[in-house]
Amino acid sequence: MDPQAKLETVASQFKEIIGHDAELPHVALVLGSGLGALAEEVEASMTIPFSDIEHFPVSSAPGHVGRFVLGKLGGVPIIVMQGRVHYYEGYDIPDVVLPMRLLAHLGVETFILTNACGGIQDGMRPGDLMLITDHIASFILSPLRGPNIDEWGVRFPDMTHVYDHKMQETIREAAKSVGIDLKEGVYLQVPGPAFETPAEVRAYKILGADVAGMSTAAEAIALHHFGARVAGISCVTNLAAGLGSRLLTSEEVNEVGERVSHKFAELIAETLKRMG
Repeated sequence: MDPQAKLETVASQFKEIIGHDAELPHVALVLGSGLGALAEEVEASMTIPFSDIEHFPVSSAPGHVGRFVLGKLGGVPIIVMQGRVHYYEGYDIPDVVLPMRLLAHLGVETFILTNACGGIQDGMRPGDLMLITDHIASFILSPLRGPNIDEWGVRFPDMTHVYDHKMQETIREAAKSVGIDLKEGVYLQVPGPAFETPAEVRAYKILGADVAGMSTAAEAIALHHFGARVAGISCVTNLAAGLGSRLLTSEEVNEVGERVSHKFAELIAETLKRMG
């Protein structure tokens, strides 16, 4: 099934589940590895497992529940993706970004993408939160590959400002308000699932990457192409390979994510309040 037909198919099912007259919130939050607990704080009016939607990708990654949660967070209407799917799970890139395109197609205008990542640049420490100001996606397939669908966006979209400047400023102000030392920098997406080698990390540092992870950039490209507003927040769960003394594990990623979940929740709640 081609990407446009698949989007129309899953959108029809989604509207059937929530009700054809129902309107989605204007803001979506995508929760990365170890950060899914925030979805439990949503005053949920409805939950939709990915598996309930035919032809929809289902997450198999540790720490990714794989469901939509509709409701309110801090009094602000929101739809939360509690988990996402990744290229390394075996999905093609159009399926990886299908959840983002679905929500944008149904009227969601603003997206906050979050992830767990490895710190590369000097000064990054496990537990830090980083505002994404730009990304490097040169090591993954583009979600825009193939025939362009003009209803979604132009053939050659400008990528100068993928991450919305006004949203960045809102997140900075929110972090200052709740006393969080928010880092800023460039996110680099790799295909995964293997963690990077020390040589690769050294190369990424030369390229200007501050952190590296296995998601987000492809989603941001697809959303920007669709005309959505995008912001990104990374949780540094470990130092990248060769920069620390410990071997990297997915368990450490989820453990650190859970440990900073309170700080992360404060930042998101204050951001939504200021956006609301």
